[in-house]
Amino acid sequence: MRRIFGTAAVVTAAIFALSACGGGGNPLTSASAAPSGSSAAAGGKVVVGSANFPENVLLGSIYAQALKAKGVDVEEKPNIGSREVLIGQIKSGGLTVLPEYNGALLAYLDPKTTAASTDQVNTELKSKLPPELDILDSSAAQDNDSLTVTKDTAAKYSLKTIEDLAKVSKDMAVGGPPEFKKRREQQFKDVYGLAFKEWKPTGDTTADAIKNGTIQAGNVFTTDPKILINNMVSLEDPKSVFSAQNITPLVNKAGVNDTVTSTLNAISAKLTTDQLVEMMKKLSIDKEDAATVAKEWLTSNGLG
Repeated sequence: MRRIFGTAAVVTAAIFALSACGGGGNPLTSASAAPSGSSAAAGGKVVVGSANFPENVLLGSIYAQALKAKGVDVEEKPNIGSREVLIGQIKSGGLTVLPEYNGALLAYLDPKTTAASTDQVNTELKSKLPPELDILDSSAAQDNDSLTVTKDTAAKYSLKTIEDLAKVSKDMAVGGPPEFKKRREQQFKDVYGLAFKEWKPTGDTTADAIKNGTIQAGNVFTTDPKILINNMVSLEDPKSVFSAQNITPLVNKAGVNDTVTSTLNAISAKLTTDQLVEMMKKLSIDKEDAATVAKEWLTSNGLG
């Protein structure tokens, strides 16, 4: 999956790419192209943006369709580009709402943050957002980093948590993004006592490499449908090496009213990681349309 955008583990201090795909010729990939803002409180249009990867487009469609169902005048601007561009546009009012990942957004604002839990991340995030912006309620749904293994490996070694890997990691190869070793090797050793036999840069093929045995454990994003399809196990992270990455609406304060806020908070109250995984399977495996999948989820949860 795409998601430098959604993972604090792969945040850089300066440039924060949203996906492996570029912004291309999208007219919104320049902050100067941002339209002027409008206020929902004054009856203006709410502009729902999203990043240029399927999961974020799906979330943007969920937000937009739910708001339309409440009578809000909504414009969707999907597939925009990088977080640098997105933050500039929502700060200026050119966008009103973005589906964000709280831990990744915090790491963008403060690369040195050590906040890990949802509450810690959100408390710190609220204090570091530009004054024009705010976050609404976070959902239980997360698209997080994980260390994932096959079901057979988990059963063989009685693995439930990352800590359980300590007794067998010396015999295992682990894979992930190219920067995974640099950013996590010492942390895994210090926090969980892990010392892997080998680190392999498997990138987007990590789940496939776990399945075929090239590696025995890997850094797979938790909404990757290959986890579900291949019956893999994402190990629990009791000491929060991977920070919370809850799906969280980011809003321009001047552009939202009580209807917008309550509608988006109602979505957050319903959305779970398991549901997000199922929806991502429909998108990436079954090739269904994002708007259709979003509508199905809203209808099944009484929100659309």
